[in-house]
Amino acid sequence: MIRSVVRGIGSALPRRIMRNADFEGIVETSDEWIAQRTGIRQRHIAGEGETTASLGEAAARAALDNAGLTPDDIDLIVVATSTPDNTFPATAVDIQNRLGMRHGFAFDLQAVCSGFVYAITTADLYIKGGLARRVLVIGAETFSRILDWTDRSTCVLFGDGAGALILEAEESEGRVSDRGIIASSLRSDGAHKDKLFVDGGPGTSGTVGHLRMEGREVFKHAVGMIADVIEDTYAKAAITSEDIDWFVPHQANKRIIDASAKKLGIAEGKVVTTVQLHGNTSAASVPLALSVAVADGRIQKGDLVLLEAMGGGFTWGAVLVRW
Repeated sequence: MIRSVVRGIGSALPRRIMRNADFEGIVETSDEWIAQRTGIRQRHIAGEGETTASLGEAAARAALDNAGLTPDDIDLIVVATSTPDNTFPATAVDIQNRLGMRHGFAFDLQAVCSGFVYAITTADLYIKGGLARRVLVIGAETFSRILDWTDRSTCVLFGDGAGALILEAEESEGRVSDRGIIASSLRSDGAHKDKLFVDGGPGTSGTVGHLRMEGREVFKHAVGMIADVIEDTYAKAAITSEDIDWFVPHQANKRIIDASAKKLGIAEGKVVTTVQLHGNTSAASVPLALSVAVADGRIQKGDLVLLEAMGGGFTWGAVLVRW
């Protein structure tokens, strides 16, 4: 059978770092308050000339360099984002042009913080279906531009950045020991829309709007929903938490990460946590965390890596990949 194997990885972050103490002059908060409740210490904030497309392009080029490939080797670009540069065309098409790619096809995918998990699952299906051999999957966000900077419950949580993976078709034996994407599970439930949303859009207000969140409600649902898709993914692959080498969760909140790992019986030493460095970067969260763990040598070829994310909608999903 055909597996979608990770060929390269890359990331990009805005130049400006905003630390918790920097919020003390903006809203009523403190470094201690933010860190204690979320685990966040700092985040990167896009400045002039830094956009979702420019960050996505930089992450894409880093992934291509890591893979030893050029844009000519890519058949498809999928960009997961909730903060596109324009209402249309897709940011993926913009990045395709920036890379000088004049063939193939490109599109955006919107599943908020679950976007990257949805995107690599989608790319996997295109590869298995024979419509693409190599797919560049990017998670890129500039959430700082949809934040209400007077709302201390949300403005301290999010940051900007981009991460990218290149998936390539490879023949395999169809076993869990194969390299590549082994199994995935995706879910959504629109009944929870009002718990995490942006209060604007082209079809309603004609404005961009600002992010709104009922934090306690999101937390209440998060752990159970995450466990649901992970257990479904385990069942598809006939494995358990003991078989996992690394758990790379969506980096939204350290408490959610810890509670999810505990519920699933995943040892603390197997959990990749970067929320303290990046904050919540939505669709860029998982690939940024992956990039850190690959760069520092934790994730090695042959490791079994579990990815998960949950976002507005609600959407949630998990992917199991042999590195």
